[in-house]
Formats: sequence, structure tokens, C-alpha cells
Amino acid sequence: MRSTLSTPARILAFTAAPALLLGGAVATQAQAATPSVSETGLTATTSGNTANVTLTVRSTACTTVRSLGVAVRDASGNNVDFPQWDSNARICPTGLTFHAGSRTFAPGRYTMMGAYLDAAGWHNLAAKTLAVGSAATTGTPAPAPKPTSASTPSPAPTSAPSTPAPSSSLPAGVATSTTPVWDEEFNNPITWGQRWVGTTTSSYQYGDHNPSDNKLDWLDPNDVAVAGGVATFTAQPSSHTLENGRQAWTTGLLTTEGSQEGFQVKTGDYIEARVKLPTQQGAWPALWTWKNGNGEIDSFEYHPDNPNLLELSNHVNAAHDYYTDANAIKPGQWVTIGTKYGANSVDWYINGVKVYSDNTGVGANWSAYLILNLSLSAGQYHPAPSGTEPISFSVDYVRVYN
Repeated sequence: MRSTLSTPARILAFTAAPALLLGGAVATQAQAATPSVSETGLTATTSGNTANVTLTVRSTACTTVRSLGVAVRDASGNNVDFPQWDSNARICPTGLTFHAGSRTFAPGRYTMMGAYLDAAGWHNLAAKTLAVGSAATTGTPAPAPKPTSASTPSPAPTSAPSTPAPSSSLPAGVATSTTPVWDEEFNNPITWGQRWVGTTTSSYQYGDHNPSDNKLDWLDPNDVAVAGGVATFTAQPSSHTLENGRQAWTTGLLTTEGSQEGFQVKTGDYIEARVKLPTQQGAWPALWTWKNGNGEIDSFEYHPDNPNLLELSNHVNAAHDYYTDANAIKPGQWVTIGTKYGANSVDWYINGVKVYSDNTGVGANWSAYLILNLSLSAGQYHPAPSGTEPISFSVDYVRVYN
């Protein structure tokens, strides 16, 4: 819950082992020779326009990479990767087999390749052609694209922000939600006021800050930067002092409320976002909705002190779930989160799989503005930031279908 206007459902910090920080300190063996990783198998099976893929890799010596999966590029070079990525994958000479999940593509031919992230950056492995629909048989060898050190895997951006790619892989449970109605791919710098507002929200008591909701936030549009198809929210200590005497942190927030477009999600819509969960203590990112002092559906809230847990909440017709998945939800890991705003049940999806139905819904005539932000906990329910280092949170895209 984000506002001071009603009682929040909170979850306190677990007394668990500290979360592994995927972007943290360099290993003590960093000076040792880096083992060589190679791709020994890349096999896709297709049914219609849907493909499933299995990757097999091995290394000259056992090594742990930060992320391993299968990258896919369309004819224009856009990213349309398979959804599952293995964090902290252990690769040895005996080999590792990884199932990267399934994805639905527009009919055609694509280039797919194993890809992994280590301390040196991203590495692309041997490439093959992936053909779906009426195209040729899967598996024809293709020239390997030139590796790009900054090519963070992400689903394909669309050619125009107002028309999301209809080839996006939607969960089976929302297969009827095939009409794209709105999206933000973060392919271009934000034009403040047109689509997004970043200086104020009616969900905050003082517009740009909200200390009564256990937040250190002080909104600053300069704390949202767009590069490489990704929006990065960055928070840092500021010179502002909150009404309770605490030092504020400037941070980023995007809301459609007050923008020229004034976009609102409504009953029956499905929203999906791909986000990189933060690692630093005190981070409190969320995707949620708000209108007229209520209308709040939390697609997710996250706190790194509960490293494998997402908070999923309906504050319109009270319901919530604390969803835990040690494989899909980790600090520093990308995860795709979807929410179907049903009249009788709000449904939540993680990496394309339905994980919670609240069976209360939002009613037939609900609508609300979107909010995507990085808050900072003040310490009442979750630890506050432990130092002064900047805290970050990244978002690849936000897409809405009806």
C-alpha cells in the first residue's frame, strides 16, 4: 500500500540469510584465468508460432556465471529473447542443460544463440536460425551476430511507443487479451508531461514526498534515465528534510496521472512489465495503480531483505498474497510480472505463469492511472538504506492489452 489514506498490508523482514547480490563484489578469484564457455547444443521445437528451446553448454573449468539463457534477434536486430534466465548458473566440463522456456513469435525467421553474463559483461555463443509459423525448419545454422558487450537480454521493442508488438508472448490465461492498447518500451528519452509525469502524484501526501507512508522519497525527474531500451531509476540522499526530521532521498517516479495522454488501465486489461529487481537495502520498487484516493492494485512491491518474495495486493476489494519463488525472484534478476484486472478476480503472472488469483476483482467499472517507481523504506517495516551509495532499479518495458 502506497498512501497514508488507508491501512497498508505489510510484511516484515524475514530472518533469513542475506541475499546474494548479483551485482556485488568481485570474487576473490577474479585474477584467475577465466574458463572458456562453449555451446554444445541449442534445440528448439515449434508448434505453430510458439517455440520451446533447450540450451546445453560446457566450460573448460567449473565457473559460475551471473545469468544464462537464450537470446533471440529478429530481422531488424530487436531483442525477442526466451523468457527464462538462469541466475548464478554453474557450468562445468561435464556440461549443463538449461530449458529457457517458451515464447510465441510472429511467423518468420530469427537468429537465436546461447548468451551469458559474467564479470566481463555479456557473451553470445554459437547462433542458429529459429523458424516459426510458415517459415523453414528450425535449426538451420546461421552466421553468429557480432557479440555486443552491452546487449542486456530483453523482449523486442516496438517500432512506435503507442503500438506494442502483437507478437509479445502472453500467458495462456490471458490469451484473449490480444489487442495492444498502450505501451512504454523506453526506446527514447522521456518527454515529460506528454506520457509521464515525474514531479508529483496525488498518492503522495505532499505531492512530491510522502513521509507518513514510511518513505524517504523526494521526487526528481532527473532520477529516471533512459538508455539502451531500459529505464533506470536511481535514488540518492538529498538536501531535503522531511516533516518528520528524516533526511530525504531524491528518487524517480513515473505516473500517467496529469499527463497529456492521461492513460488509465481499466477492468479487463492485462498489464505486463519486465523489471530488474534491486539489490540494495532500502529499495522499494513497485508497479501500481491509483485514482481519486484509491483504485490501488499493486502488480508488485519488492524489498531486497525478503529476496525471493513479491507482494501482490488488491486494495480495491481487499486481497493480497506474498508470493515466493527462489528461482524466479532474486536481487539483481530480471523478472516479467503480469496482472489481469478482472471484474471478479485479479490474476497475477510471474514469467508467464499464473501464481495468484484473488477472487475479489476490481468490479465492472474500475479504472486508474499507472505508477512505476522506486521508493526508499524509512525503516518501520523494512530496513532503511544502510549508507549513502545510490540505489537503482531498472525497467525494460510496460505493456497493456485488452
